[in-house]
Parts: sequence; C-alpha cells; structure tokens
Amino acid sequence: MVPVASFAGSGAKAGSEIFDALPASFKEEPIAEPSKILASDGSTIATFYSENRQPVKLDDISPIMRKAIVSIEDERFYEHNGIDVRGIARAAMNNFTSSSQQGASTLTQQYVNNLLINSDVANGVDRSQLTISGTKDIADKAREAKLAISIEKEMSKDEILEGYLNLVLFSGRNYGIQAAAQRFYSVDAKDLNLQQSAMLAGMVQLPNGYNPEKYPERSLKRRNTVLAAMLRTGSIDQAAYDKAVKSGLGLKPSETKSGCIAADSANYFCDYVTKLITSDDAYGKTKKDRENLLYRGGLTIKTTLDPRLQKAAEKQTNLMIPANDPSNIGAAIVTVEPGTGNILAMGQNKNYAPTTKDKGPNTMYNFAVESAMGGAGGFQGGSTMKPYTTMAWLESGRNMWETINAPRNKTYPASFRWKASCLPRGYTTVGGGWTPANAVDGWASSGTVDYGLFNSVNSFTVSEASQLDLCDIAGATERLGLVDYDQYYDWKKGKDSTKAQPINPANPSFVIGSARITPLAQATAFATWANDGEFCENRALTSVTDSSGNKYKVKPVKCEQVMSPQVAADMNGTLKKIASQKVAKGQIGYPIAGKTGTNNGANSTWFVGYTTGMASAAWVGRYDKDQMKATQGVTVNGIARRWVDSGTWAAPLWTNYMKSVGTLYPANSLGRATQAPKPKLEPKQEESNSNDDSSNDDSSNDDSSNRKSSNRDSSNDDSSGGNSKSDNEKPAKEKPAKEDSSDNDD
Repeated sequence: MVPVASFAGSGAKAGSEIFDALPASFKEEPIAEPSKILASDGSTIATFYSENRQPVKLDDISPIMRKAIVSIEDERFYEHNGIDVRGIARAAMNNFTSSSQQGASTLTQQYVNNLLINSDVANGVDRSQLTISGTKDIADKAREAKLAISIEKEMSKDEILEGYLNLVLFSGRNYGIQAAAQRFYSVDAKDLNLQQSAMLAGMVQLPNGYNPEKYPERSLKRRNTVLAAMLRTGSIDQAAYDKAVKSGLGLKPSETKSGCIAADSANYFCDYVTKLITSDDAYGKTKKDRENLLYRGGLTIKTTLDPRLQKAAEKQTNLMIPANDPSNIGAAIVTVEPGTGNILAMGQNKNYAPTTKDKGPNTMYNFAVESAMGGAGGFQGGSTMKPYTTMAWLESGRNMWETINAPRNKTYPASFRWKASCLPRGYTTVGGGWTPANAVDGWASSGTVDYGLFNSVNSFTVSEASQLDLCDIAGATERLGLVDYDQYYDWKKGKDSTKAQPINPANPSFVIGSARITPLAQATAFATWANDGEFCENRALTSVTDSSGNKYKVKPVKCEQVMSPQVAADMNGTLKKIASQKVAKGQIGYPIAGKTGTNNGANSTWFVGYTTGMASAAWVGRYDKDQMKATQGVTVNGIARRWVDSGTWAAPLWTNYMKSVGTLYPANSLGRATQAPKPKLEPKQEESNSNDDSSNDDSSNDDSSNRKSSNRDSSNDDSSGGNSKSDNEKPAKEKPAKEDSSDNDD
C-alpha cells in the first residue's frame, strides 16, 4: 500500500506527466512466419523458421480454447480498457501478504509485449528471455500499459485475442495456437477439445517449465489449475470439469523440423535453393537480411523439382554405391528439362548431414553444383567434353564423315601453333610439346569424325582441334554455359577473378576434358542438343511470394538458339549410337543420346545422356581429400576392379535411372543427321557397312592430371597438354570400317 499512497501524494502529477510522455505507438514489424520450399506438385520439401508459427483466424480457433486462455490469463478481458485496475489491486494485495507472486498484465498488455519482442527480434535485438522469465522493469510495464490503452482504442477485443493467440510462445520455437496444437496433439486449433485447450492455455505462463513432454506431472497440475479457473468463471460447468480433470494429458506429438537437414528427400536440392535465395539481392540487401526473410518472412518458394524423378535419382545412386560404402565414392544424378532449363532432380548417394570425419555416409557437399553454391567444386569432365570439339567442327562447315589422320602417340611439338584467334598472338603453344596418348592400342590411325567420337579416341579429337580455332571450341562450351572451376583467372581481361571463368583456349588439353565442370552444367549443356540447338539456362525457382502476397523476382525461362538445328541433329546422329549401342545396349526402347567420360585414374566418371524431354548427368567418383587418387583396384560395393571407366558405374547408373523415369517426359525423335553422299559402286561391289559398331569401347579416359596451369603472361600463351586413356575396355582387334552418321535409330 505504501507505493500507492506515495503516488497519490506529491508524486502523482509528475507520474502522470511521465506516463503521458510515453509513446502511444511503435513501428510494428511483420509477425515471423515459417517459409516453405515446395516441389513442382505442391508437396513440401522443407520448412524454415526461427519461430514455428501458422497464423489462423479467430474463427479457426476452438471456442473452448478462447475461453481457456481468457479464464487463466485475464478473466476480465472483455471488461477493461487494456489495464485492469482491479487486477492490479488484487495482485498488489497478494504480493504484499503472500509468498507467492501474482501478475496483473492483461491479455492486451501481453499482446503488446509480444509485439515489442517480435519487433526487436526482427531488428536484431533479442528480448525473448522477457517472455520466458517475466522479468520486466517499471519502464517496460509503463510502456506496455500506455500501448495497451492505445491498442484497445484501435482494435476490437476479438482482434486482440486473435493476435495474441497467434503470437504467444508455447514451447521451444513453437509460437501461436495452431503450431502448438499440431505440436502436442497433431490437430488443428479449431479442433482442440477442453482438456487440450486447458493444457495449452496453461503453458503460456511458463512455456518451457510447463512442457508436457519434459514435465508431464507439472503440466497436468497446471492444466487442472486452468480447468478450475474455467469452472470459477463459468466457462464450463461442474460436470465438464469433473470429467476433464480425471483425464490424462493424451498427447499425440508431432514436430515440424526446420531446414534442409530435416527434409525427407531432396536435401541437396533444398540446400541449393536456400543458397539461391540467400545469395540474391532481390531478397535483401545483405545476406543477413536474406536469411531473415527466409526464416521469418513466410515465403512460399515453388520449385521445378519433380518428386518422381527425385525419388528415383536418390534410389538409384544408393543402389549403385551405398552411402556407407567404405570406398567413400560419391554418385550423383542431376536432371534438366530441355526447352525450359527446369531442374527436375538432384540426387546423390550420401546423407545430407554435417560430419567431422574425412570419410563416411554423411556430407554437406552437393556433387551437382559449384562450391559457391554448396558443391564440391566440379570435376574433370573427361570425354564428355569431346562433343564440343565436334560441334565446332560441324559449325566450321565440315561434316561427320570426313576422314582425318589421327595416329596414336603423335607429338605436337612446342613449336606447333594451335590457332586461337581470341588470344593476343592469335595462337597458343604447348611448352615442351604434347603427345596425347590413347589409353589402349588398336584404334585406327585414320577414320571419320563419327568414328572418332563414337569410340571416343583422344587422338581423333586432338587432331580435329589442331585443324580448328581453339577459341571456336572454347566458345562452343561458353555458349552452352560451361565454366572451368579449376581456374579463377579471367583470361579475357588478363587478371585474377573471384568467379570461375569460361574455359581458357590457351590450354589445348581442355578438348579432352581437363577442365573442372559440374554435373548440373553438363546436363544443361547437353539439353541443348536435345532441344534442336536451343540453350536454356537452368533454373530451380518458379515463384516466390511472402505471407502478404508480395511476389519476388525469379529467373524466367531464358532460352537462346546457339546452334543450328541441323548441327544439333548431326551431333545427335553419333551420340544416339553411343547411348543406345554402347550404354543402354537394348534396355531402352525410345530415342536416347549421350556421351561417356572418364578422367585419368577414373576418379571422375560420367555419362551425360538425354531424350527430348530430359537431360541427365550421372557422375561417380571421388570428392573428398583423396579426389585425385585412382579408383582402380579399390573395393566398391564389395567388388574390386583393376579396370574402371564410365561403363563401370556412371553409364549403368544413368541407364537404370532412365528405365524407371524416362517415359515420364517426352522421348521423341532427336532429328535426322545429314547423310554422307553415297559412293558410286563398281559392278559386283557391295556397299560396305558404314555403321559397324562391333567395338563396344569408348576411349575417353583423359590424362587431365598432366594438365599444367595456363601461362598468364599475355605475351606468352604457351600452355600444356594432357594425355588420355580410354573409358572402356579393349578395342576390337580388326580395324573398324568407316562409319556413316546417317543412320537414324528413332
């Protein structure tokens, strides 16, 4: 009573003036809401939140829940103007005469307090402990009282109650009645019964202390206290009270976990999407702002992911090489849709989880993408890079049936000038010379371009490149979106860069796969040949909106014709034979095309294949600190092999994947290759079979480990080369006949 008497005396006027001087309003920040990443079919991939909250209207909260919270927290809620003078007097008397302490904050004041906390947290100030502990000084109380009176003039009682029930903390990071109802009873707020409502209403006073999972006896006692309050205020009758107080807690808990690590599937794709959001200034000026939006902004992030393909990608990569295989070999599949660039699947054999070990089933590395987006930094492409030389060959006016000389172990001396018109001198050289070897003997020393690409013979590709402009070949890779993640040197500007750059033509070895590229980039590039020469940038987001309906800018479908449809069809003529005759071997009945690839030591093996509806890169290899160690002789999935190439894991992985999902998207004709002129036959002379694919071999295994760094002195463009070895087993003993790319297996 002493403070009241003092205030009533000489300090009354001063106290009143101080109270009047307090602000009656404040900048209200949006209430934190979870964000969701959705697959293309609308299913949820992952939820992100700093506060798990699902705002609902008052009509979607059961009436008995409303009565429970009012009865225990503010029984005179519908009578006061924001401050309950009678409640203050009652609490003061109790606190002076009893060892127990009572509060007198109204629901309106508690609503204000939660609004203030929300505003502070949104602006980087942590006041959450005030909600939990209830320790606030007189200034805080006075400010809340002033704001409560102001809010009561602007909002109806039901609006205040709705706001409070959507804001208040119930436990952990679960805020609001809907999230609480789901968390502890797996029901919606509108379906809460009396016992459930009483338990939840009792939690708000001490959210962690009355957690029913941790402290069931304490929670039950508190629930019964709420039931008694409801009986006292007339919210329930004696019969309802007697029945409810005898019941148990009846928990049916469920939990919405936050982040990609909690996703049931597509964890790595989820991680990729979060990095797209947090690295794009369209979602905030700073990374912190963008993360705040993701975890508090209630975003609905719709993506391109097809759960059917994603499920198959994860299944097949794990069947090929289990996550916990002692070899620690990684396996991945990423699929892009030709014509849109939509990423349809991004699966790998490892578990998305932190690890402190060098080896194991867990990793946070996304094998499909670059390191800046959470990836392992790309891998040497091996012979999957050879089609770009063929593309440049065709675009120069040449054809697939032209015969070239390509003797094995041919040396290109240091004096040999490789044409490179975009470099300062217009050419480049290889310091010390270059002798690009084939992995095995037996390949023809001359033959058609089609023969060289079909059998993936290094000497053929290098011979073609020696007759072309290396800048045209590098330009082909750039048009199809490739960059080299092994060099952060901008050779066009002649200085270091913080970003990976287009492939440098100063290094001729790039034509047989020395550059480090990502599976996502290769799938995107190969989709161009599936799409009649039209390149489409890959994308993962289709729309992003926040809880207020505001739309954020996402990358649209962005396509460009980068080669003629006929060049694409001519490429497909050979790549179809590789996929159907050497990889699928009759297991797939619709048109497919693609290219194998293996680098030296087979620590990076590939098959990038496509139909008109989907282009997929299957990659298997090393990604850890042993990335450059060979895989030959290593026991993988219980088998040790002396010979490892793309046919060991990557090609079968792609085939098995396509057998399960290939018909879900169109698989139409891949075009008709230009036919070679038919030779005039002498009498009784039979036309030779131009498509003798008796060899089931692919020599794409590149000695890209011999690659040297580029000479960055613009006055000296000397660069090194690389040797190579084959992808597959041994070639046929007989010399293959010349091949004609005119066959069309559609």
